[in-house]
Amino acid sequence: MTDIVIVFHSGYGHTAQVAQAVAEASGGALLAIDAEGNLPEGGWEQLAAAKMVVFGSPTYMGMASWQFKKFADASSKPWFGQAWKDKLAAGFTNSATMNGDKHSTLHYMMTLAMQHSMLWVGTGLMPNNNKAATRDSINYVGSSAGLMTTTPSDASTSEMVAGDIATAKAFGERLKAVVAKRG
Repeated sequence: MTDIVIVFHSGYGHTAQVAQAVAEASGGALLAIDAEGNLPEGGWEQLAAAKMVVFGSPTYMGMASWQFKKFADASSKPWFGQAWKDKLAAGFTNSATMNGDKHSTLHYMMTLAMQHSMLWVGTGLMPNNNKAATRDSINYVGSSAGLMTTTPSDASTSEMVAGDIATAKAFGERLKAVVAKRG
């Protein structure tokens, strides 16, 4: 078992690419929510054993995907017994536009974590907001609450912005360090 479990839904593969980058840098295990909104066999046990749960979903129409929401609603069983109380939590989202109302998705994930009495971890990254910044700069999208990435709607997974993947890896490194500090 790993200390970090990244539970995510990806509709077109872009969010899965972000999850993979976070996992590579954090040493976390990937736990994909399927197209029907379900976890694979043993998924709930994996989440129960984790020290940190990282939530991931694309932002569709200003919110997490329905598949992610189905998973979140199904988490009411561990919620009832406060099974995730004091676990660390974090989140990420991807959408096709620079804003895309991604903050709504991150706020939903934060609220889910707070409902579970979890402890939220933000990006810990300064935004790249000066004239020299480019789309390949770390945290160009400028989120503190959680990782935000942007992929044009007609881009394949191999065409994702290198700066966003680098930001995902920096986020993963932060998550790994926070878990290590907590012991």
